[in-house]
Amino acid sequence: MSTTAHLLADAPAQLLPARELMAFTLASHIILVPLGVALPFITLVMHYRGLRTSDPVALLLARRWSAVMAVQFAIGIVTGTVLSFEFGLLWPGMMGRWGDVFGLGFGIEAWAFFLEAILIAIYLYGWRRLKPKTHFWLGVPMPIAALMGAFGIIAANSWMNTPQGFTLDADGRPVNVSVQQAIFTPMFGPQYWHFVVAMFLTAGYVVAGVYAVGWLRGRRDRYHRLGFTVPFTLATILTPVQFFLGDNIARQVFIKQPIKFAAAELVWKTDTHVPEYLFGRLQEDGSIKGGIKIPQLDSILAGFSPDTKVTGLSSVPASDRPTATQATIAHWAFDIMATIGSVLILLALWYAWCWWRHRDLPKSRWFFRCAAVAGAASIVTVECGWIMTEVGRQPWIVYQNMRVSEAVTGTPASSLWIMFGLVVVIYVLIFGAFLGVLLKMRTRWRLADAGSARVLSDTPETDTPYGPRPETAAGAPGTRRDPGSEL
Repeated sequence: MSTTAHLLADAPAQLLPARELMAFTLASHIILVPLGVALPFITLVMHYRGLRTSDPVALLLARRWSAVMAVQFAIGIVTGTVLSFEFGLLWPGMMGRWGDVFGLGFGIEAWAFFLEAILIAIYLYGWRRLKPKTHFWLGVPMPIAALMGAFGIIAANSWMNTPQGFTLDADGRPVNVSVQQAIFTPMFGPQYWHFVVAMFLTAGYVVAGVYAVGWLRGRRDRYHRLGFTVPFTLATILTPVQFFLGDNIARQVFIKQPIKFAAAELVWKTDTHVPEYLFGRLQEDGSIKGGIKIPQLDSILAGFSPDTKVTGLSSVPASDRPTATQATIAHWAFDIMATIGSVLILLALWYAWCWWRHRDLPKSRWFFRCAAVAGAASIVTVECGWIMTEVGRQPWIVYQNMRVSEAVTGTPASSLWIMFGLVVVIYVLIFGAFLGVLLKMRTRWRLADAGSARVLSDTPETDTPYGPRPETAAGAPGTRRDPGSEL
């Protein structure tokens, strides 16, 4: 029997469905997180531009983005709440023993979550009802609350990767908890800034991608130009920053989580002059099948010298390291993330070069095709980042302190599989409804912009987010509607 098969045979039956359920809900929720964290800031940037230059198009974009922000946040409440319950339902061993140590991070995230909900409601309601500057300044705390939420969740996750801030009593239970040390763990800084910049970069590419598609379909008006330029410029600025942050966090993993680094780079034996493998698959005997081998590069990337010693997976017992399959998954996730990031740098350089030379957008349709795909590609990198973080830590749920198998629920596996099936069906319906609402909003906005449905809204040329509404086509004063219908 292979080592992997032996380890799986010893695992509780409910471990696989619990992992699959948690992975599915986390992967689904993470799709919404970039917009939840960064769209408030991007919207405020457009809002500020509109106020500073008295630009009705910029204000219209900000108003419409705030509607998307509200709908996305409503869906995020559902998926985020499910994740919160799953920590207690699926992993009671971890929460029961370690909740007092790292639970404050979840508390901060929940508090920031509800605060952001209130702020979004105020901001959405304020269109047409508040003075322009008052409305803008009431929206400024939104991105701060979003960053606070990211602070809480990354504090909890970084503690799971590098736990500290406690001592263990004779029964192996944590005592003498230091909240400050539990929050500010060795991996907190690298993880937090890498995550935050990833969220802003991804949201910028996603929003710009929508208008890139419109540009490709012949909508070359100022509305689409501005809707593309502002978020894409933000993403372009952050792309090289993220490259250096990604390099830094990889080096921190090399120092503080050497076995995870070995899994991500498929390093089997501790050695110097370690080669880098692009993709490839780790075998049970430590050999690597497939992939592209670059001699000595892994040691150079880890410590800037081919003489850098890299810890291998075989340096610890098989029960204390990821399996060959898990290491391959972490490795592919890492390589996909790095590959997409490198391509995005080339796209950012293309955009920066054209803007520097001509003060204009690139003329090539291939640029806008790439820009349209960049949003989806960025979401893939976010997914890969979490896969590498979680799979690379296996078999530990709390690194070197508690195994995943020790934390899993005692609920029968059959019940967990039924729950998994129900969650998949519900999430398909939720995300289908989310997409349907967005498409409906897009249709209404297009009709409004074309002036063919003035009973629903007014055209961008005559409508502004502040002041009295203009008269309708029939000459009667426009009637007030709820903020959602105005958007």
